[in-house]
Amino acid sequence: MTTYDYLASLFSLSGRTAVVTGGSSGIGRAIAEALAQAGAHTVLVARGADRLESVASGLREQGCDVSTVVADLSTRAGIHAAADGVVAAAGEPDILVNSAGINLRPHLGDVDEATWDLTLTVNLEAPFLLGQRFAPGMAARGFGRLIHISSQQAHRSFVDSGVYGVSKGGLESLARSQSEAWSARGVTANTLVPGFVLTPLNQRLQDDTERVAALAARTTVGRNGLPEDFAGAAVFLASASSAYVTGHSLFVDGGFSVH
Repeated sequence: MTTYDYLASLFSLSGRTAVVTGGSSGIGRAIAEALAQAGAHTVLVARGADRLESVASGLREQGCDVSTVVADLSTRAGIHAAADGVVAAAGEPDILVNSAGINLRPHLGDVDEATWDLTLTVNLEAPFLLGQRFAPGMAARGFGRLIHISSQQAHRSFVDSGVYGVSKGGLESLARSQSEAWSARGVTANTLVPGFVLTPLNQRLQDDTERVAALAARTTVGRNGLPEDFAGAAVFLASASSAYVTGHSLFVDGGFSVH
């Protein structure tokens, strides 16, 4: 067996179909690009048609098999429509990455019901409903991967965690429940836990250079995260090599959580 064949047996996603919500920017985009490059037919789900097509076109130019679904995950109807769009575009998926997220960051004392509902719908209800839609089929076929993007704020409070931290704490609990429900039938469920990552979601914080520097100093590697830092971890969790890893929160944070 050649080195290439050995690595392919561990990490190739050829023949798999992957869905990445929030796949047009930030961590979601980096993960979508990694899964597509690893061989998966990758379905990008996001709100902006132009940005979706731009990312998809770039991947197709590299020989990747990519589809797009324009969807709004801020309502139950939008979530169900997204699921229907995925199936219409690519059939039943083998891998679901829930990266779409919203972080409005008001102080908890200023959070109103609309902010609470919107945050919980996008960050927690969408992963739940999409998992309910796709995981049973994965289990019936004997292979599935549910991957969620969590946050340090699921574990510790800083920079106004507010509702966002609540939603991400729930997301990690959801992964554990999904693991209990389906892992015996070949469907693993895990979360990736970023540190502070330089993405559009955090643009408002990035404008505060002193705070950004302080967050970098809180890591042990001495810098804040970049979206591409998640590519390898995502391919691992999506591949056959992670079959015995489930219900786990994998910190990809440059040592932020231990410093």
